Amino acid sequence: MTAPDVTVVTAVYNTMPYLTRCLTSLVEQSIGRDRLEVIAVDDGSTDGSGRELDRFARLYPGTVKVIHQPNSGGPAVPSNRGLELATGRYVFFIGSDDYLGPEALQRLVAAADQWGSDVVLGRLVGVNSRYIHPAVYAETAADINLFDSALPWSLSNTKLFRRELVERHGLRYPEDMPVGSDQPFTIEACIRARRVSVLADYDYYYAVRRLNARNITYRSRHLERLRCAEELVTFVAGLVEAGPGRDAVLLRHFTWEVAKLLEDDFLQLERDVQDRVVAGVRVLAEGYLTDRIRQHLPIEARVRLAAARYGDTEHLLAVIRQDAESGIPPVVIDGDRWYAGYPGFRDPQLAVPDIWYDITDTVADWIARLDTVSAVFEGHRTLLVTARSPRPDLPELAAELWLAAGDIIGDTVSVVSDATGTTVRARIPLDRLLDRADLGGQLRIVQAHVVAFGATGTVALRGARRPVPQRAVLRRGTRLHVLTITTNHKGQLVIAVAPVTPRRLMARLRRRLPLGGK
Repeated sequence: MTAPDVTVVTAVYNTMPYLTRCLTSLVEQSIGRDRLEVIAVDDGSTDGSGRELDRFARLYPGTVKVIHQPNSGGPAVPSNRGLELATGRYVFFIGSDDYLGPEALQRLVAAADQWGSDVVLGRLVGVNSRYIHPAVYAETAADINLFDSALPWSLSNTKLFRRELVERHGLRYPEDMPVGSDQPFTIEACIRARRVSVLADYDYYYAVRRLNARNITYRSRHLERLRCAEELVTFVAGLVEAGPGRDAVLLRHFTWEVAKLLEDDFLQLERDVQDRVVAGVRVLAEGYLTDRIRQHLPIEARVRLAAARYGDTEHLLAVIRQDAESGIPPVVIDGDRWYAGYPGFRDPQLAVPDIWYDITDTVADWIARLDTVSAVFEGHRTLLVTARSPRPDLPELAAELWLAAGDIIGDTVSVVSDATGTTVRARIPLDRLLDRADLGGQLRIVQAHVVAFGATGTVALRGARRPVPQRAVLRRGTRLHVLTITTNHKGQLVIAVAPVTPRRLMARLRRRLPLGGK
């Protein structure tokens, strides 16, 4: 019997009803079921996912293979189990709540065969406003490098891997990591690969954000995430020698996995957990956060990491409260240098070097920092956004100033200064938001853009400190869309645009009906 061209492995845990669409997208791939093997590992599901897998196995006995096992607590164990059983020339991993474009596997395999690629990325699309880092998918490229491209920002396992490469190097998922276990696998595969390619010519993979947001990535805890961040950083440090290449990968980990431990929700943790997180982050920062990484970190992450490295929990809490509760900190101008005046700046007891607060090279970005005062729908035509800067001199400093939702520029209504700052008001046309919305929905961050000192600064508006989501339903042709204005986990003002589907409508009705209600 001829081995299949590609084995698709999916780890399944309680993903109904999304699982049905995932499996359907696999068995209907244009590559043909004679060239395809699907291995689904049910990791102790309790919602009927196991029965749905068995149904597909009965319908497609030569293609779909199902393994049932007790719950392991994460995707690593079932992914490894599927990998051990794979027989395809290539292996592809898919989240069991995601799905593929109809031609995805055929195109990926063809590219790998044509270019001799060991790893191939296909463009990802976010569904239900799930964020996908877009940079690596900007254009098709036969050969990219982990150290000088945007690949470190796209380290999920949702790629095509040559199985011979995987087996030759014994690549497996670390089973002690409840989250992020795919990253060490992907990183080492990309380092060992003869060639890594990216395809940007088709929507290959649809990454779904579940409406109930119950997958393990969304609900994992700080101490679990700290341990996984420690695993990732030390894994990269052990695999890549110190220098620009290692820093290129670790920049991603300090920006995402490490800095996310210190976001505003840190304020809500118990003090013992806070202290343990600070201690863990301090070790990582002292050991691996180089000057090269520091200078590429956004100012908020940089100052919080500095607080953990040089200060203590109280100092870090003061820094976070500055952003979360007090507003934009003052600027300290010393000669030709500009500094962000966060708590701890030039505190002799902390002795944090000034460079951690330096914003001289990004002054335009700093000037563009605005707080949202309000964001309200004006009927079904526009969203009126009112934002506030603490700088009375903003109109003099900014040669140009505008607000935008993603790439949709708002119409500036007014820019008015007073003794304590400047108020900016702009209207964002709702019809243009719908023009750009795809079937999976979109999430748009509202940003301020400023031209100052010969540079353009772009910064997301900070959302309301006590956000009350606002919604509007708009019709475009025969389709309805829900527009939601709220604040994301980073405290930024966002607009979510989502189509009203029967599934979404039923989910909303179920949430509103009382138990036993009719």
